[in-house]
Amino acid sequence: MVKSHDSSGTDESRHWYETWFNHPLYLEVYSHRDQEEAARCIRTILSVSGLELKDPASISVLDIACGAGRHALELARLGYCVTGNDLSPFLLEEARKEAVNCRLQLELTCCDMRHIQGNELFDLVVQLFTSFGYFDLKEDDRMVLSKVYSALKNGGWYVLDLINPVHLAGNLAPETRRTVGNLKLLEQRAFHEDKITKTITITPPVGEKLTFSETVRLYMREEIYALLQDEGFSVTGIMGSYHGDPFTDNDSPRMLIFCRKPHFFN
Repeated sequence: MVKSHDSSGTDESRHWYETWFNHPLYLEVYSHRDQEEAARCIRTILSVSGLELKDPASISVLDIACGAGRHALELARLGYCVTGNDLSPFLLEEARKEAVNCRLQLELTCCDMRHIQGNELFDLVVQLFTSFGYFDLKEDDRMVLSKVYSALKNGGWYVLDLINPVHLAGNLAPETRRTVGNLKLLEQRAFHEDKITKTITITPPVGEKLTFSETVRLYMREEIYALLQDEGFSVTGIMGSYHGDPFTDNDSPRMLIFCRKPHFFN
């Protein structure tokens, strides 16, 4: 059974993430990010956190910025009680359809991650595939962390997946071209202060070119650790890839950060 709740509103200004993530071509451009990659990431998360040793039916999970549900659906397949949240009605509908097709139970909510509601509801919150750092102000990123902290049960896990900026700086491809189906893609990347911007130009077989952009704030490992700890989290570890490889500053493409909300005893 799939439940959906929409509180996205209709009067928000159109930021890049509202436009691009709600466009049907988004899933085509990122079709190489497949279910196998998602399953590998989830296996690593459950292994490192130790949650794989617990009864999935007793574990509640929130997937923030779940998109079309790659990770949320994998968790649901494994028997976890999963809520997926996203701002994009289009992507949530794709997740809903896939859950129905696979006969999976998945709850879906539609709201800005800064406005996630709930207090001590979840044993695990995941925020994956560089879905943090979208906003103009760092205060908004802090607001997201505060919402996550509130939503977690005492002792709950938060897993945050970020680009490693040190590795990116040494391996940035300023321009790449590729073909996806009948679409020709030009992807241009550039640093702007503490952000990375990717401009995607899509040339369809007929009609005009379309251009979208993505801008994400980059956090050095020490800085994101400080933000998490300021919010009250205890950082327990970091992996350098979805395979669970050890993290190294220069060689790891990802920062898969594991942290917990402390246990509080009366």
